[in-house]
Amino acid sequence: MKSVTLSPVKRRKVHEDIAAQLEGLITSGVLREGDALPAERTLMAQFSVGRPAVREALLALERSGLLRVSNGSRATVSLPTAAVVLDGLSASVRVAIATDEGVRNFQSARILFEAALARQAARHATPAQIESLRAALLRNENAIGDTPTFERTDVEFHYEIARMVGNPLFVGMHEALVGWLTEQRRVALRSAKMEQKAYRHHKAIFEAIEARDADAAERTIEQHLSEVVAAFWKIKATKGTRPKAQGGQVELE
Repeated sequence: MKSVTLSPVKRRKVHEDIAAQLEGLITSGVLREGDALPAERTLMAQFSVGRPAVREALLALERSGLLRVSNGSRATVSLPTAAVVLDGLSASVRVAIATDEGVRNFQSARILFEAALARQAARHATPAQIESLRAALLRNENAIGDTPTFERTDVEFHYEIARMVGNPLFVGMHEALVGWLTEQRRVALRSAKMEQKAYRHHKAIFEAIEARDADAAERTIEQHLSEVVAAFWKIKATKGTRPKAQGGQVELE
């Protein structure tokens, strides 16, 4: 067994006890979304603690997405968004995506996830949503040759498909996967030729969704993302680089 250095276990801090009690009231339904907590002075008296402990507890619950805290008003209960929930995974993702195998796993997950989104979009998109996707496609076409703008409009196009499903959790998951695999897109779209190819795929995906052809939408987006992945690994092998994790993105060294 490797020799490791461990620190002595510390007793939980006062603010952590306060946060745990308030969280229990929220998760049990005693406090519901929109309910205001007692004023800080009242909480100080009820918990028999000082102001710093109360404020630390409230800030901890705000970071977890369970409270909205603003100066001059009482904290109110809120429901954590998908973005907040997924942000809590960032540390684990940085570890998982630091290896080639980890990157491949996330790439595979994205292909499966976005293929399902495209299928659902073809089945359920409203006329207004299809027009929004058409506009995103046009912006993507106009950006060919301007790599930073093309990257941005590429993300916008895929984001519109995620929005079509009407589930904010899916939108949050999409944003997280795209963020974690940002460098994949930047590496794979290094040439105008690749931009044109990506646009042609986007156009085919749009046409399948517009035609309500779920099978074609799923098949086309799978082909598109698989080719992006293949281009990434081809360039990686050519350049002799390996992906490494930094923040929520993959960078090359």
